[in-house]
Amino acid sequence: MNNNTTNASTRSSLVVLLPIMAAVLAGFLIIGLALPVLPLHVRSDLGYGTFVVGLVAGAQFAASLVSRVWAGSFSDKYGPKRGVVVGLIAAAVSGLLYLLSLVFVSQPMLSVSILLLGRALLGGAESFIITGGVSWGLGLVDKSQAGKVIAWVGTAMFAAMALGGPVGTQIFSAYGFIAIALVTTLLPLLVLVALWRLPALPPHPPKAQSALRSVLRSVWLPGLGAATASIGYCAILAFSSLFYAEQQWQPIWLAFSAFGAALIFARIVAGHLPDRIGGAKVALVFVLVQAGGLLLMWLARSPVAASAGAAIAGFGYSLVYPGLGVEAVRGTSPENRGLAMGIYTAFLDVAMAIGSPALGWVAGQAGLAAVYLASALVVLVTAAIAARLWRRTVLAT
Repeated sequence: MNNNTTNASTRSSLVVLLPIMAAVLAGFLIIGLALPVLPLHVRSDLGYGTFVVGLVAGAQFAASLVSRVWAGSFSDKYGPKRGVVVGLIAAAVSGLLYLLSLVFVSQPMLSVSILLLGRALLGGAESFIITGGVSWGLGLVDKSQAGKVIAWVGTAMFAAMALGGPVGTQIFSAYGFIAIALVTTLLPLLVLVALWRLPALPPHPPKAQSALRSVLRSVWLPGLGAATASIGYCAILAFSSLFYAEQQWQPIWLAFSAFGAALIFARIVAGHLPDRIGGAKVALVFVLVQAGGLLLMWLARSPVAASAGAAIAGFGYSLVYPGLGVEAVRGTSPENRGLAMGIYTAFLDVAMAIGSPALGWVAGQAGLAAVYLASALVVLVTAAIAARLWRRTVLAT
């Protein structure tokens, strides 16, 4: 395929995917708004320590794990557009629970319990939005462009969270957590109106149990690699704002925004690489870059160095997830796309649900900087998995 044909194919795919990317962008903005300020709210307003901060952050990912396979099956059975709609409605309800938790700030145990429930519901919403969105995109373009779909739809997600960091911090500083709760409630409802006219894909018939086993066989090893790589993402997501606050570095959202901006840049300029040269090969190279960025954050003695480390980690992580995702969907049929992506992404949720409180424990024992050393070591496990997948691909050809 010549360069002109490749560029035309890329432009065509981007045009098709833009509406879905816009919906995911708006849906995930509400998650991004809360990311840097939730730890501050839990610690300052409710008086809890790093372990509870980890639990509040991890509740979303635990709920995503529980709902991920259901979200994938729902998208296959009823259509991915309906899955995204269900996710947006659940996100709005989570905002109402945020509001309710503020009524009981004087009773921290009750308030944080309601907040945990809201975070859990938002985790389920996130599962339906991203699983449905990716499945929707995979159904609209050729299977040979699966890496682009996973990378670009995921880019919308990270763009929302990178933008949400500074915006959420400004809103929280000016109006408090109540404003975050209101936006979380209202924005998904506005997105629903814009989403309503987008074309839907026809649903697939219910799958047999044998199909589930086949998908699991294709997905488990790439999923495990995605899980270990995502511990580094978890470290920046849940603890970078606290790390910056402890070091008295401003703005506290800079690390996550640097991570997200570098990830978006890498996916824009290199999102085609997993489709062109192989997902496992790309994942192997990029995960080593990610680990280097995390080690730089551990060693950092200034906000410039720490933010540079976060950016390097984001650049590295950018193509690990879509690269391994290409390997995950390689052996699955179109009617199992949603299930495959649901199971694959569930591995990420396992990492987040376990990783957030585990890294919180590390922070409590050895300090917040140690979170980045520990996460770098776990991330390196992905390199071994990617090498194995690459070797398997070479032997198969």
